Amino acid sequence: MTATYVTKDGSAYFPNEPKGPSVKTSTVPGPKGKATLEEISQVHDVGAVKFPVDYEKSIGNYVVDADENVLLDVYSQIATIPVGYNNPTLLEAAKSDEAATAMMNRPALGNYPPKNWARMVQEGAIDFAPKGQKYVYYQMSGSDANEVAYKLAMLYRFNNLPRANGTYTDEENASCMNNSAPGSPETAVLSFRHSFHGRLFGSLSTTRSKPIHKLGMPAFNWPQADFPALKYPLEKHTAENEAEENRCIRQVEQILSSHHCPIAACIVEPIQSEGGDNHASNEFFHKLQATLNKHNVLFIVDEVQTGMGATGAMWAHEHWNLPTPPDMVTFSKKFQAAGVYYHDEKLRPHAYQHFNTWMGDPLRAIQAKYIVKEIRDKDLLNNVKVVGDFLYTSLEKLAEKHPGKINNLRGKGKGTFIAWDCESPAARDTFVARMKMNGINVGGCGVAAIRLRPMLVFQQHHAEILLNKINELI
Repeated sequence: MTATYVTKDGSAYFPNEPKGPSVKTSTVPGPKGKATLEEISQVHDVGAVKFPVDYEKSIGNYVVDADENVLLDVYSQIATIPVGYNNPTLLEAAKSDEAATAMMNRPALGNYPPKNWARMVQEGAIDFAPKGQKYVYYQMSGSDANEVAYKLAMLYRFNNLPRANGTYTDEENASCMNNSAPGSPETAVLSFRHSFHGRLFGSLSTTRSKPIHKLGMPAFNWPQADFPALKYPLEKHTAENEAEENRCIRQVEQILSSHHCPIAACIVEPIQSEGGDNHASNEFFHKLQATLNKHNVLFIVDEVQTGMGATGAMWAHEHWNLPTPPDMVTFSKKFQAAGVYYHDEKLRPHAYQHFNTWMGDPLRAIQAKYIVKEIRDKDLLNNVKVVGDFLYTSLEKLAEKHPGKINNLRGKGKGTFIAWDCESPAARDTFVARMKMNGINVGGCGVAAIRLRPMLVFQQHHAEILLNKINELI
């Protein structure tokens, strides 16, 4: 199904969207969806599947399942759909010769990039890079991006060790083949409690959100610091929250000063997402950067879930107004591509120290370019700010109306990146299930949190549908 846009004056971005959600079956998935899952299970794991989707019929902010149930999607494929299902601009881009060539002749970019790769990277990443970032490494997923950031940090440290002749010693070359020092030195990455940075080996060692991610897997002996546990509403707990953030900074200082091996980098999410949508103040991140600089530890900002406009800024860490850019910024999800931004050319390792066959995908660079074109042409960052303010203010009123049901509401001034806590994990799970049966697809995170992750084309009339259902079902 296709759609056509109208103007930016507040009218619908997708005029032929459904007027609202509709659920026809007594369960979601219904009979056809369950049959589809059984079919898929014969060839692929379906253990985490919520429901099969009819992508041809999904449109704008609405996802359609195999039973033709229509749900307002306020979770957007775990925060990955930026500008709506079957976006007409992206559909036209997909039909272009540029996209067709990239799809048919996918290059091994590390060895054989297309002759126009510089332009493609410029238009598909650098033109909308976070302030101060000059270079990019494309990768395949957010987990990959974080793994690469860790590698760059460790190689930066290792390659700049003093050596008599500026090359690697015989001992380093021999020992690394046995996974031992000095060629394979013990080096660490600092992360925060409740963080999520992916499920690959390095990224998994910095993920701290749920045991299910880590059980049974070997892990690096890397440290973690507490992430601030703020009290809400923020304006009523200023002193306590400042003390909590200072406590966490002191803990970071203590770890950096006393850990048993060198720490090459520290990674942090602007808003801890999988771990419960946990926030910290701008001042906390200023103090964190200053502490890392003091100890010559590289600063990695994980914008996998927060990047590309979800907080009302293209990049969530822009809200902080840091004095200098982070050393690296990782991205994925709404970007529809993945990778690492960096600005110091010394972070670029020697040939083949970081390498894989694909080194990204030109097709995704093209897609990212058109996603950002939509964001700019339709003024979607402003849309996210306006709708986010309306949604947050309305949820504050619902919290007053339903005491104990909407707790620790957070995300004020952060676009539609909004969350709250239910009374218990069971209450959260029940609420998510009831919302789905009433045509609203929302997501949970942390222990008992509801997180909203609408698309950038989510407008006030969608928010009103969502709010009415919350009021009815909370």
